[in-house]
Amino acid sequence: MKISAIIPAWNEVLTIADAVDSARAVADEIIVADGGSLDGTAERAAAAGARVVRAPKGRGQQLRAGAACASGDVLLFLHADVRLESGAREAVERALSDVEVIGGNFYVRFEDASFAAWVFTVANHWRREWLQIYYGDSAIFVRAATYSALGGFRALPIFEDYEFVRRLECAGRTVYLRDVVAVASARRFSDSPLRTLGVWTALQALFSMGVSAERLARFYADTRPKP
Repeated sequence: MKISAIIPAWNEVLTIADAVDSARAVADEIIVADGGSLDGTAERAAAAGARVVRAPKGRGQQLRAGAACASGDVLLFLHADVRLESGAREAVERALSDVEVIGGNFYVRFEDASFAAWVFTVANHWRREWLQIYYGDSAIFVRAATYSALGGFRALPIFEDYEFVRRLECAGRTVYLRDVVAVASARRFSDSPLRTLGVWTALQALFSMGVSAERLARFYADTRPKP
């Protein structure tokens, strides 16, 4: 089984080398899909041993571009600030040894020791357990054939992961790997956790009701250019 890791990145020069090194323990092929970084992210990724693919900025477009170049039987999508604990490869291989399983994700733990990080960790776990909803920071993996059949990630400015997961969950059996943890940075909500949680909840509800990702992106800080 060949695993290709796809890491979308934009201005991640401080984290990308560690991301590539971490992915090496899981994947046979590491692809960094750079969205036009201005800080040397692409060059740092290449020096770390990743194959760098250029794409228009936007996680959906970058994930599509990276997956289009991948040669693995399994595609593993990792954020640049997520690290999988040891045993991740073995966990994926065990899960996919069942031919009925088409993909899945990992238990995600936000690394900050704050109460907010704990709340987000618990919220993500129970949302996965009860609603089968999960996001890209939980290290989504999928058989390449299934990804292709589903048409892959869509080039959305926001909720590209949620939209893909909804189609994935309808396509077949997935697994939730809880024995190996995806450790994610808490940087996105460290300043205002309650506001972030409220924005996430409201935007997801609106997206589920049919409001376009393009309209919603205007209210989501992560999609705006960094200073």
